[in-house]
Amino acid sequence: MEQKKTIYIPHRLPISYERSNYTISEVKAHFNTIMDSDYTTQNIAVILAGGIGARVGGNTPKQLLPLADGHSVLEHAVNAFEQSPHIDEVCIVMHPDYIMHAEQMLLANAWQKVRHIIPGGKERWESSVQAIRQLGYKERGEEVNLLLHDAARPFVSQDIIARVCEALKEHEAVTVAIPSTDTVYEMVDGKVARIPQRSTIMRAQTPQAFRLELIAEAYTKALGVDRLSAEACAEAHLPATDDCGVVFGHMPDVPIHIVLGEEQNKKITFKEDI
Repeated sequence: MEQKKTIYIPHRLPISYERSNYTISEVKAHFNTIMDSDYTTQNIAVILAGGIGARVGGNTPKQLLPLADGHSVLEHAVNAFEQSPHIDEVCIVMHPDYIMHAEQMLLANAWQKVRHIIPGGKERWESSVQAIRQLGYKERGEEVNLLLHDAARPFVSQDIIARVCEALKEHEAVTVAIPSTDTVYEMVDGKVARIPQRSTIMRAQTPQAFRLELIAEAYTKALGVDRLSAEACAEAHLPATDDCGVVFGHMPDVPIHIVLGEEQNKKITFKEDI
């Protein structure tokens, strides 16, 4: 059954465009144009760009830094999902101080699938929860899938996106990973405590994808709240570093299917990675 279209306008538009080539009315007009087109939502890509990338250095968040072709890290990440025929909708979760920059990119690139630009939290999990709340997990139903992707992985391929979406047809939780080429140590008190077999170790990548209802339930359990309200999450603390960790830790009966990733889908962490 096709789902009825529901559009969520970004709840915060910039007050001033003194450093911008676009006006607030142009941003609103762009979203209104998108709203007028009918579509069925199945796969929603969430681009997590809420951090500042302190390890890269400098005053500019790494997701806004340009790559060799002049386009920013964030633009590359969004373009990958904008161009995928398997993605119906895109949500950008941006650092609150830089939402205006994302809105400028929206208009400059004429993105048609970007229907939400929302502020992220201080931690990665907070940005994921913000997206789940914004996307109305109670209203949309369990047939909607979220693909949560780090903006700092701008080289994700169309093949990876396609294989993740295909896997979602049979699995509730899907992640991307590549085999480790290095030996990994488990350390306790500065000493090697265990050396896992390298053949069983994989390095996690993104996107990590889930049924919307599933990932919402996992975060509800992880945070020990009845619902993912802003108030309930305000004072919560969660040590998980990614969304699969939340599902694995709090919904252990749900198997997480692994899609083989690619070396090029690397994460930009340091300045040398750009």
